Order: sequence, then C-alpha cells, then structure tokens
Amino acid sequence: MKTSDTLLALALQFAGLSLVAFGGANAVIPEIHRQAVDVHHWMTDREFAALFAIAQAAPGPNFLVSTLVGWKAAGLAGALTATAAMCAPSCLLTYWVAKAWDRYRETEWRAAVGGGLAPVTVGFVFSSAFVLVRAADADWRLALVTAASAGVVFFTKLNPLWCLGAAALLGVTGLL
Repeated sequence: MKTSDTLLALALQFAGLSLVAFGGANAVIPEIHRQAVDVHHWMTDREFAALFAIAQAAPGPNFLVSTLVGWKAAGLAGALTATAAMCAPSCLLTYWVAKAWDRYRETEWRAAVGGGLAPVTVGFVFSSAFVLVRAADADWRLALVTAASAGVVFFTKLNPLWCLGAAALLGVTGLL
C-alpha cells in the first residue's frame, strides 16, 4: 500500500471514529484494533496491545493510541494524520453541540439524549477492554495476571500501579 493510500485510510478511519467516540478514544478501541490489525495489517495483536499500553502510560489525553497507530502505519506523517483526524471532527462537533446543549438545558429531549448516551458509552468502554484483553493475553498465564489485576482493582482500594509493578516483576524474572 502506498503511503498516500495509508494516510487516506488513516484520515478516514480516525475522522469517522472521532465522531462516535463517546467516552474518549478508549471507547472505539475495538474498531481501531480491527482496522489496524485485521483490515489493514499495519500491526499484530501484540503490537497493538503494546502501543495501547504505551499510550496509556504516557501522560496526556487518551487519544494518543491513534497517534501511535498512525506512526506504526506511516511514520511521522501517519502520526500527524491520525491525530488530526481523531481530534478535529469531534472538536468541531463538540463546539456546535455545546452551544445547543446549553441553550436547551431545560428540555426533555436533552435529558433523554444524555440518559441514552450513558449506557452506550459504558458498552463501548467494556468492548474496548474485551478486545485489549484478547489481544494482550496470548496464554493462560497472561490471562491470569489480567484477571488478578482486574480483581484487585475492582475489590480493593489498592493503587493499580501495584498491579503494574507486580506484572513487570513477573516479566523481568521470566515467569511470564
């Protein structure tokens, strides 16, 4: 695939996804994964999971995964294209919707839209978690670490960084 074709594919993919990414870029991770791994073959499952982890570990907004996917697909031009396509459409839409949202704050339709978008957003985020777990957990040991980490985070008040540190220690010692 030529670079110009890759840049066009990145622009179209991320521009469309930016408009449905209720809850942020993490809400559309399954489609980003599908496009990057299954459709365009820019990377493998494991590479995608690693890029997602890097994006989440870096300070800043959660759309950085789109920048890293663009980088992997087409270098610096791909990173810039993917980032602009992920940010610009949703920023413009948000600007116009915010004006109307404020103007109609007392209407019934606004409450209905807000109530309807909440479960959609939660569903998007859960589907993202499912896709990432499938991509990252190549064997039962990794799946066990994921399940244990999820349990610790859900059932305790322990900082999730302890789970990250424990997983890193398991990796460094060669147990994973």
